[in-house]
Amino acid sequence: MSGETEWRLHVDPTRCIGSGICAGVAPQHFALVDGLSRPVAERIAADESVLDAAESCPLEAIVVSDSLRRIAPEG
Repeated sequence: MSGETEWRLHVDPTRCIGSGICAGVAPQHFALVDGLSRPVAERIAADESVLDAAESCPLEAIVVSDSLRRIAPEG
């Protein structure tokens, strides 16, 4: 993936259970706040680690998208 592509990160707080997998997989992009995951920044340069985090989330609470489509989790 190109570092020039911008992605948007969203964590659905109604689905997140605070497992912390995302923060472990992509600590530069996710943090646990009050027991729930939050993106460090809503818009980021494309980074494969956020795809791994989204695919690893047990409740699919993380959505990664670009300006045209949902990238992860694959559905």
